[in-house]
Amino acid sequence: MLGKLAGAWLGGKIAGSNKGAKGAILGYGAAALARRSVPALAAVALGGWALRKWRRGRRARAGYPDEATPSSPAS
Repeated sequence: MLGKLAGAWLGGKIAGSNKGAKGAILGYGAAALARRSVPALAAVALGGWALRKWRRGRRARAGYPDEATPSSPAS
């Protein structure tokens, strides 16, 4: 309901002085696009956040064998 009202308002703003079906069509298209893209965008953002958190945790727990550390040069 609120999405349809917001879409109608947005369509009216886009159409400007060209009243009629053009504003209604644009408003409906904007509401449909928001309904489909916002959940997908939220899912992508949540997935990116989880991946970043997992990689940072994995990097913090990285353990290296003693052979991998550089030894002091022999004098």
